[in-house]
Amino acid sequence: MGNRRGVLYLIPNLLDPSSSPEAALPAAALDRVRKLRRFVVEGEKAAWRLLSRLLEPEASGEVVMVRLDEHTPESELPALIAPLEAGEDLGLISEAGMPCIADPGAALAALAHDRGYAVVPLVGPSSILLSLAASGLDGQRFNFLGYLPQEPQGRRASLLAMDRGIRSDGATRIFIETPYRNARLLEDCLALLSEGTRLCVAASLCSPEERIRSSLVSSWKAKPWPLAKEPAIFLAGRGARTGSATRPALGLDRTAPRRHS
Repeated sequence: MGNRRGVLYLIPNLLDPSSSPEAALPAAALDRVRKLRRFVVEGEKAAWRLLSRLLEPEASGEVVMVRLDEHTPESELPALIAPLEAGEDLGLISEAGMPCIADPGAALAALAHDRGYAVVPLVGPSSILLSLAASGLDGQRFNFLGYLPQEPQGRRASLLAMDRGIRSDGATRIFIETPYRNARLLEDCLALLSEGTRLCVAASLCSPEERIRSSLVSSWKAKPWPLAKEPAIFLAGRGARTGSATRPALGLDRTAPRRHS
């Protein structure tokens, strides 16, 4: 390949494993993935679920896949991007959604930049951005907080600090939890956030079971909403407004499945 340096492509994975890649990723992104043979993945099973539906059987046999997860030592990162120096392109695939967002792949992208390699994100689903767009919350200023503390006292302290921050600066807070702790987190949100704070929960995004509800905490309390052990994004903040106009907050509750284009 001469002096060509490889490119690190960030490949969005499906949010709903049963959905079609053609429904989630544009044609240009699919074409790029089909040309790749070397991948760094957060989980082999999730990566193969995507690639097996895109690659011909002969091409699948040529795939080289190495793992990068939360347990990967930083000392192993240089070996993971070594193919780029040899001029071979590399694909980075997360368990679900966009790589490098709440994902250990961010460290690989940082190293690639430091060493002068191009890092190219492909278009595809991001649960964080999809939920923010659908939330009706302020999309101009937002903070992604990742996972809140598991320990009850620490989690409650984080929620109270979050609520004070929202009242102070108005920025949207985005946070996540593992599916089996979703119901407890929702209970704590309703118990600790101010009744005038808007809370959004986006569950099972891009699946037939997708549900998105965004309304004031007071409305959540008046009309409970069960949350199962399913992938979910939590958002809290103020309702978005146009310009400097003020208007009453409206509750949004969308339970119809998303139509994929």
